[in-house]
Amino acid sequence: MLRSGGRHPRPWRWPAAARRRLSRLAPPTPAPAPADPVVVRVDGSNVARLGAPKPGPRPRQLLSLPPFPAGADPLPGRKVAPRRVTAVSWVKHYFADVPQEAVQAHFNRRMVFSECPEHEVSDESIRTQKHHLKKIKHNDVMEPGMRIHLPVSVAEGEIKKRYETIPTATLHPNKDEIEYLKRLVIHRDSAILVLNKPPKVPMKGHLPVHNSMDVLAAAALSYGNEEGPKLVHRLDRESSGLILMGRTKESFTRLHWLFTSVKLARTTSQTWNKACEAYMQKYWALVIGTPKEREGVISAPISKLLLDDGKSERVILAHPSGIDGAQEAITEYRVMGPTINGCSWIELRPLTGRKHQLRVHCAEALGTPIVGDYRYGWFVHQRWKQNPQPDFEPFTGEPYKLRRPEGLEVQKGSVLSKVPLLHLHCREMVIPNIAKFLSSTGEWHDHGAPWAKEKPSLLRFIAPMPPHMKISWNVMSSYLV
Repeated sequence: MLRSGGRHPRPWRWPAAARRRLSRLAPPTPAPAPADPVVVRVDGSNVARLGAPKPGPRPRQLLSLPPFPAGADPLPGRKVAPRRVTAVSWVKHYFADVPQEAVQAHFNRRMVFSECPEHEVSDESIRTQKHHLKKIKHNDVMEPGMRIHLPVSVAEGEIKKRYETIPTATLHPNKDEIEYLKRLVIHRDSAILVLNKPPKVPMKGHLPVHNSMDVLAAAALSYGNEEGPKLVHRLDRESSGLILMGRTKESFTRLHWLFTSVKLARTTSQTWNKACEAYMQKYWALVIGTPKEREGVISAPISKLLLDDGKSERVILAHPSGIDGAQEAITEYRVMGPTINGCSWIELRPLTGRKHQLRVHCAEALGTPIVGDYRYGWFVHQRWKQNPQPDFEPFTGEPYKLRRPEGLEVQKGSVLSKVPLLHLHCREMVIPNIAKFLSSTGEWHDHGAPWAKEKPSLLRFIAPMPPHMKISWNVMSSYLV
């Protein structure tokens, strides 16, 4: 319908104020306040609260293996050097005392990593999850300098609840002690004996000390020889691990020269000299704190100092002037994992054999005394026990406190006890196979005896940790299991 004048009618519109009011969006409805967790009563005593879901399993603590060597024979102790070494072969070689099924299971679960060459793994990079690690398979070929990281659970073993040590201190061992000593033997041939020494057993006996290793071995480990085996080197009374004994006079003399200096053990035989150059020892230790550098070489001469009573002595770092009868002492070290409960696992490789060398280097040179070493780290132990500080998980960065897993008893001497034992263990040793060069009559063969030419020129031994160190190893990694 048209109005007068022939104009079209204008469409009706809402007033401006109404349009502005209607065009506004309504504010969102506030979310309801979270209600209290619902309580479901299972029975008269148990109450289950429905709250946030429990966090998933946390990653395990990583253990770093040393870089893959670039030598012609990276796996000493084998008859024939392999052309190529796979990742599973390298891990099984390094953890020779671990069942091969356990090593293979870690590869099957994709829990083994390799470090990217252009990035370095550190505590900070692991904590921020910027560690640049990649998973590897069991058949990946190892290359020189390649480093593998895997959970510490690969080295976990059965935990024994009873503390093993020789029960009596008699001069002549009884039948039970003889059987106990025989169980300590790791290797025996015509020239040497290799034992896994327990802690708190002295090495050298005298009038007040009866149950020493030299006296007990001479009485229980002669195996038909007229003379018992003799100690080639020594360990501290509180420490544990591999000790070497010579069964003949010739083997004892030549190996004693080797442990003193490689130059003294050299002969005209190139095969023997090459085997002597491969000689090495590796120790595992738990230290309070963490060294500033992840790995390095400690070259700090040491000297002996007599105490006031004149009967006991103490080893200290030598004065730079060298007027106090200093002895050269060199140790290589490597940190194996992150700091747990204020402590770190490190690997030590002594290049010289001095009394208390490793203990003094850890306490005074690195500033991280070994757990249980009250002679060189008493004040640090006091602060560590009196003021426990919570650490941080390596991956999430969340604080945590050391706790005991369920079903695990507090082992005497472990890191959980008030007075831990010394956590120093000679774990690995590579020595020349002297039985290949010495005949039963003591005659020396430069290229190996006719009946032993096909035997390997090197022998490699690995000793499992004592119970108190094994407990500490499992406890310090249980929070990540």
